[in-house]
Formats: sequence, C-alpha cells, structure tokens
Amino acid sequence: MAEPQPSFDAAKYKNAQREQWNKDGAAWRRWNPTLDRWYGEVTRQMLDLARIQPGQRILDIAAGAGEPAVSAAERVGPGGYVLATDISEGIVELALQVARERGFRQIETRAMDGENLDLPDASFDAVLCRLGLMYMPRPVTALREWRRALKPGGRVAIVVFSTPDHNEWGAVPASIIRRRAQLPPPVAGQPGPFSLGGPGVLEDMFRQAGFADPEVRAVPVPHGAACAADYVQVAREAFGGFNAMMADLSPQERESVWSEVEGSMRSFESPGGFEVPGECLVGAATK
Repeated sequence: MAEPQPSFDAAKYKNAQREQWNKDGAAWRRWNPTLDRWYGEVTRQMLDLARIQPGQRILDIAAGAGEPAVSAAERVGPGGYVLATDISEGIVELALQVARERGFRQIETRAMDGENLDLPDASFDAVLCRLGLMYMPRPVTALREWRRALKPGGRVAIVVFSTPDHNEWGAVPASIIRRRAQLPPPVAGQPGPFSLGGPGVLEDMFRQAGFADPEVRAVPVPHGAACAADYVQVAREAFGGFNAMMADLSPQERESVWSEVEGSMRSFESPGGFEVPGECLVGAATK
C-alpha cells in the first residue's frame, strides 16, 4: 500500500520544526524532571519492548533533550552505544550536555532527519522513538529507514499519543487555540500529536514498513501538577507546537488565549492538586 503524499509542504514544515526545537529545546530540558515524571512509565515500557540488553547498539530518533537516550544508556551499560539523533541541532547539543552531566560516555549525538538516516545498513540492535514519529510527514518512509538501519532480528519500539478524547492535556488547549487563531482543521496526511493514535494505525504502518509481529499497548499518561496555572506554564514553555499555532497572533492575543486555556484547565483541579488525562500507545516490532 503506497503511503499517501502529504498535501502540504513537507520541507517547509521540517524547517519550521527544526527552528521551533532550536528555540524551545532549552525549555524542554529545563522541564525534564516534570516530563520524566509524566512519561517515565511509558518510556520504561518502550525500553522493555525493545528488549535492550547490555552491550547493544541503540539508535534514538527524535531524541529531544536526553530522554530516552539516557535511560537506554543505563541498560546497555558502558560496553554499549547509544546514538541520539534529532532534526534540531540545538536540542541534540542539550542532550549531549545531559549525557555528560550524568557520566554517560557511551552516548553520542548527531543532528539528522529521521526520515533520511545518514547511517549504514544493519548497524543497530534497536531503534527507539519517543513522541516523534507522529510529527514526521512520511512516517512509513521513516519506519522503512529505521528497519534498514537495524540488524536482522533487531527491534523497533516507539511511543505516540493516542486519540484526542484520551488526551485532554493537549486536545483542550489545541481546540481553544485553533478557534481563537481561526486555524483550519488539519489537512489529510498532516503530522500532529494525535495523527497516529487511531485503532490499528501503528500495527498497519509497521507492516507496511516490512516489520514482523507488531504489538501495541495503551498506557495511561496523566499529566499532574500542583495547579492548572503550573500546568499551563509547562505547556507554554515546553510544548512548542502550541506557540507555533499562535504564530500570527499578537502578544496580547496570545496572553488572552493562554488565560482562556488556564480557565478551561481549572476543571481538572481538585483538593489533591491538578491532573489531566493522557494516554500513549507503545508499539514494537521486529526486523
């Protein structure tokens, strides 16, 4: 089955993604403790499904500011190797700083397009991608590239968000921003946080890319904070996609939008604090 061609400018989109993460990567790193609390369990399950062993060579795609590369490095040990790649030169530099601060010499970083790897065939035991594949214009092309880089019998393991109705942390702000910024609905094939979360989508994509024995499980990922205002601060600083959606609004309009978002998110406050539902899909398959 041929992969549908996105009906938007993929090159322009990738450049915007690179610029966004070069700008927002430092905030993502600054919020690493919060993000690790939210995504720690789903990351552990992804590494389990990748069947990572000491001494292995691991490729981390869309690595961000150090996770899951650091967790993978803990599993492969000093005799293993982790290559953390991302389309953003700035964010992989931050990932390298994190790795060195933690004392991991077995991690290297390179800026690289996840759909077009500058890597030899059959050179890694496992490929990881946490919360990156759904932002790629041609995800099946990406998976085929990752399969090429895997040794025979190697594993791919990924995390994506499921559907908007299970991810109110993002769906609620996005709907407000879309309405206030008068944005059209996403076009067919357009990447986005929930673009790969439908039933059977990941399994089908693994098969299209030539992988065998795909398995996918849903994992609850609640986003907790002390209060709605604290959550919105993380969203403003670390979730660059929200700001990108408001690129054409004035600073005053953006402040007004964020105020409306915070008001809506207060419905998730309770005497015990703030928690908004989230859900990820963890998928894995074998070359």
